[in-house]
Amino acid sequence: MNQHQLQALLTQVQRGVLEVPEALHQLRTLPYENLGFASLDHHRALRQGFPEVIFCEGKTERQVVAIARTLLRKNNSLLATRVERSVARALLRISKRAVYHEAARVVAIAPPKLVRRGSVLIVTAGTADIPVAEEARVTADIMGSRTDTLYDVGVAGLHRLLGQQERLHEARALVVVAGMDGVLPSVVGGLVRQPVIAVPTSRGYGAHFGGLAALLTMLNSCAAGVGVMNIDNGFGAGCMAHRINMVGEVSPAAPPGRRS
Repeated sequence: MNQHQLQALLTQVQRGVLEVPEALHQLRTLPYENLGFASLDHHRALRQGFPEVIFCEGKTERQVVAIARTLLRKNNSLLATRVERSVARALLRISKRAVYHEAARVVAIAPPKLVRRGSVLIVTAGTADIPVAEEARVTADIMGSRTDTLYDVGVAGLHRLLGQQERLHEARALVVVAGMDGVLPSVVGGLVRQPVIAVPTSRGYGAHFGGLAALLTMLNSCAAGVGVMNIDNGFGAGCMAHRINMVGEVSPAAPPGRRS
């Protein structure tokens, strides 16, 4: 249940269209709902603006489907990450609105009247980094940010990035994804004044240590305004970029007793 749904429910009670017992019945699982193997946080959309996201790795197909069905009964959108093809097929059967973004390994159901705002630019050093970048892009997109991509502009051919500086400066937030030496976020951070969210990927040769080399490079960046996500965490980067992008777009609800 999101803020608009709750407001509509309370308005129905206020107008006498809905009886209090029925409203209580609808609200009984508002904080969370226990499925035995999962406790679903139905309050998250009210607190954070988007429902709980399903992380599918380590869950069975049956568990993922049960969680998705329960979340959809309370919300008009859904985001599931790290989705294998067999699980994706099962989720696509739940709703005709569901879309499988194969490169990102994400299944998403967008709100029916989603209006995307602002500008988030997703940048990659190489083509091999695109799956993580796509996870970030789809996440920010489904949450309500307008997104764009700039792929394969790593430091091995720096002129490719320098030729796109206007696009870098137009974005409100940037997600920069890189493996190997992980240098690209520092370069971008030195060119722009917007926040840069760096994402190391597990792409590289032996001394890359599964993304650890890129992670340490990004953590040691000498460019100001660069924040770092964990290895391959495209979802976290997309969520953070969306929140930065929405600053000033959507005012939070005023606490009780206060006026905005």
